[in-house]
Amino acid sequence: MVSDFFYPNVGGVEEHLFQLSQCLLRRGHKVIVVTHIYGDRRGIRYMTNGLKVYYLPMQTFYSQSVLPTFITSIPLLRNIFLRERVTIVHGHSAFSTMAHEAMNLARAMGLKSVFTDHSLFGFADMSAIVTNNFLALSLADVNHCICVSYVGKENTVLRANVDQEKVSVIPNALDSHIFKPDPSQRPKDKINVIVMSRLQYRKGVDLQPAVIRHICHRYPQVNFIIGGDGPKKSILEEVQDEVGNERLKFLGAVPHAEVHGVLVKGHIFLNTSLTEAFCIAICEAVCSGLQVVSTNVGGIPEVLPSHLILLAHPTVQSLTQKLELAIEMEINGKRLDPWVMHSEMKNIYLWSDVVQRTEVVYNRVHQEESSADLFQRIPRYKKCGIVAGWFMMFLVTLQFLLLKICDTLWPAKDIDIAPDYPLDAAKLFNEEHSKSNNFHSSRLCVGNGTQSTTSVSRRRYN
Repeated sequence: MVSDFFYPNVGGVEEHLFQLSQCLLRRGHKVIVVTHIYGDRRGIRYMTNGLKVYYLPMQTFYSQSVLPTFITSIPLLRNIFLRERVTIVHGHSAFSTMAHEAMNLARAMGLKSVFTDHSLFGFADMSAIVTNNFLALSLADVNHCICVSYVGKENTVLRANVDQEKVSVIPNALDSHIFKPDPSQRPKDKINVIVMSRLQYRKGVDLQPAVIRHICHRYPQVNFIIGGDGPKKSILEEVQDEVGNERLKFLGAVPHAEVHGVLVKGHIFLNTSLTEAFCIAICEAVCSGLQVVSTNVGGIPEVLPSHLILLAHPTVQSLTQKLELAIEMEINGKRLDPWVMHSEMKNIYLWSDVVQRTEVVYNRVHQEESSADLFQRIPRYKKCGIVAGWFMMFLVTLQFLLLKICDTLWPAKDIDIAPDYPLDAAKLFNEEHSKSNNFHSSRLCVGNGTQSTTSVSRRRYN
């Protein structure tokens, strides 16, 4: 798994990456995550169930993504792929430079690559044009793509010129055991509207000030709680100065483990995204018993049943009308029971289903023939245009030469193979202790037939 976006960063991509990795580990696969350094988190770290994470020494360039160089990361990524005996490189997010570079290097090394697109893009503005061209170059040599909604699939096929037969739709998922309603946490005399998102343009933050001002003026019992951080926070802080700190509270970036604790304090969840492939936040809100008001953009209309969500156009007037409707339903007691909403949601988006469908993709690409032959790879970039295509051919050729240099200076046979956690580590632990004469005995404990941990029981022999 490779992405610029991972823990301790907070967001939907980060949570998807972590949960998918955990599910794959439970099913007996070896999974490692590769990302860049985050503050003092650098080097190798182990997370829940032995998930191994490489925090590489690469500085971010823009919006948590590293500088796209294409070649400077080759020695480090090559070493990791060989050391960990990687067979499939799975990149996440169109915004992640590291994911694109890792997938391309994987193809140069004869490995398989899979890409998951978590976002939607337009075709008119300059940023979308640049990103779409970059994505088309990256996906020209990928084995398979995954999109989180059918709208997302259509969008990716169009903007990246990908064969639709190579694109699968696998939605996001949530843990319904965590996101349960708790009406006792809500205030009785107030109505809390929750907003949880990155505070940036594509999340529709520019629409929120006018909506908040109107609602606060008309409904004195309504308060807003905003979780998240980003460059657009300043325009909301101006609104806070107008309506007061008690009516508009900022929580900053909220770790996913604390999201449920915030949701259960609210009655209504507001999502103002301008573009969204699949908004897992609205699913978590409904599962926690909140009435959801959201813009009807991208893949959002296909995420939830119509009776569980109030859809609005991405305008101030439409969002205000739908939010007023949700507030009136709350005041008059006409909203759905939170536990009815939870019971309906808990069987819709399951991680067990997501991981099984992802395994189908992995098995499919694993059976495909893979070749690192430069003369087979170069023709795939001809469809990317004259300038971009030839430029990419030059980079791929340069990449091939650098790999040959790395193979000469650091042969694969000289790179130590990392033990697989926890099975290999546990076996080594037991072998070492079985040879010693100390008063220890080692036991390998296997839970659910999938994961293993090592426990040591000490007893004195007579």
